[in-house]
Amino acid sequence: MNLLLAAIAPIFIIIIYIYAKDKYEKEPKQLLILNFILGAVISIIVTSILYYFFDIALPLYNHTSIFEQFIKAFFVVGLTEEFSKYIIVRYFAQPNKAFNEPFDGIVYAVMVSMGFAATENIFYVMESGYETALLRAFTAIPAHATFGILMGYYMGKAKFSNNKITLNLAGLFLAVLFHGAYDFFLFIDFIPGIWVGAFFSLFIGIFLSRKAIKRHQNNSNFKV
Repeated sequence: MNLLLAAIAPIFIIIIYIYAKDKYEKEPKQLLILNFILGAVISIIVTSILYYFFDIALPLYNHTSIFEQFIKAFFVVGLTEEFSKYIIVRYFAQPNKAFNEPFDGIVYAVMVSMGFAATENIFYVMESGYETALLRAFTAIPAHATFGILMGYYMGKAKFSNNKITLNLAGLFLAVLFHGAYDFFLFIDFIPGIWVGAFFSLFIGIFLSRKAIKRHQNNSNFKV
């Protein structure tokens, strides 16, 4: 039970943080929970299916090949996982009438991302213990949050723009780019010290996420 709590605690800290940042018009709690559940279940299922087909069509067995690890990081893991989140935000959250200001893109994308991260984290932590829980609380979990914020920023803009397709895909692209960069530096750990690049990309992602949050707060339709 304590191990499960260690796995999900950082997830809910981030959710509370983002909910608090939605200053001017809170989203319905039932809808937030539903997006979280869809991220925890549907995104994981979609990702697993896509992984299966990628493994057949694009087998990557050379773990010391920088090129293969690049493909794995950006196109197998990054694209697959972020696409599985994107389709929920795009086809479930974005059309909902409660999605009525640009900041809502961040809220719903983070809820979906945290649902995905919760399921993933439970598996990792239950298998590897408290050290993994502590490490991922400061790395993988915030990383998933930043991917969601960056995706949601553009999907929030897209909802109220005539350039909907481009902006939605820009959100997906940015999430894949940062996810891929973060994983790539971890995957090529056979190069000494290269893992620092993952933390550098995470730092940039957090910096951009903070700016994205402030920009949508300032542009809120409900700001008095």
